[in-house]
Amino acid sequence: MFNKSAAPRGFGSFLGVFMLGTTAGAVAALLMAPRSGRETRAQLKSAALGLKRKVERAPAAIRAAGDRTLKTGVAAYEEARDEVTRRADKV
Repeated sequence: MFNKSAAPRGFGSFLGVFMLGTTAGAVAALLMAPRSGRETRAQLKSAALGLKRKVERAPAAIRAAGDRTLKTGVAAYEEARDEVTRRADKV
C-alpha cells in the first residue's frame, strides 16, 4: 500500500538537496566571478535600472496596443455592418 509518511520525507530530502545545490552554486559563482564586487554591483545596478525603465514604459505600450486593437475592431465592425446593409438592400 501507499506509505503516507514517505511523501513528506521525500519532498523534504529533495528540498534540502536543492537548497544545498543552490548555495554551492552561488558560492562557486562568487568565487569564480571575473569582476570585482564593485564592478558586479555596478553591473547589477545598471541592469536593474534598465529593467525599471522597461517596466515604466509598459503601461504606455499596453495602452497603445489596446488603442490599435480597438481601431481594428471598430473598422471590422463597420465593414461588416456596411456589408450586411448592402445585402439587405439587395433583398
